Amino acid sequence: MNSVLLFSMPGGGEWVLILLVVVLLFGGKKIPELMKGLGKGIREFNAAKNNIQEEFEKGLKEEEEKKKISE
Repeated sequence: MNSVLLFSMPGGGEWVLILLVVVLLFGGKKIPELMKGLGKGIREFNAAKNNIQEEFEKGLKEEEEKKKISE
């Protein structure tokens, strides 16, 4: 059996079941707090990703300048 078929994205009915379980576990009042925390985490992750990308590009530019100077 193909293992890719075992790990596919959930469909519409599965998402409804997942949301129902989340509501039952955390209650309606906690969900906005959870989403706020999730959003904050995603923003911090994106900021860190962008910072790493900028540092990488800066390092590449410095290497190119060093090569131009040594030629």
